[in-house]
Amino acid sequence: MFEYEPFLQILLATLLGSLIGLERRSRRKEAGPRTFGLVTMGCCLFAVIDIKFMQGLGSPAIGVVQAVAIGMGFLGSGIIIQNKGQVEGLTTAAAFWVASAIGIGVGMGFYSLSIAGTLLMILILSSFDWLERAEDKIFGKHSKHEDE
Repeated sequence: MFEYEPFLQILLATLLGSLIGLERRSRRKEAGPRTFGLVTMGCCLFAVIDIKFMQGLGSPAIGVVQAVAIGMGFLGSGIIIQNKGQVEGLTTAAAFWVASAIGIGVGMGFYSLSIAGTLLMILILSSFDWLERAEDKIFGKHSKHEDE
């Protein structure tokens, strides 16, 4: 019998990640909707497979969350580069890490929390420019923000 919930979970996770990626793409960042969609979808798949299909083999959630957090930290570290004394990619690496949590959240059935996390993440990524500009006016211009 076909189970619809895991299928819908993967679709929701992919959609939420792709929305985050659209914001990143609007800022001309390399990681866009496809990358973020794949991150959240993959994390959701791990969570769904572990929870739905590996039940009875121990506590599934702990191992998945730990493995994904470590793996995404490793992937994120590859995104961060230093270029002429400037560190680049910190925000994208952090966004990947949070996107993985969103995918796990959907996979574990925390839909409202995952949607709220996505909306908050998009708000943070897209709306904090005004605060940084105000900070520059008050405290003087910075050469580059962490966003780069």
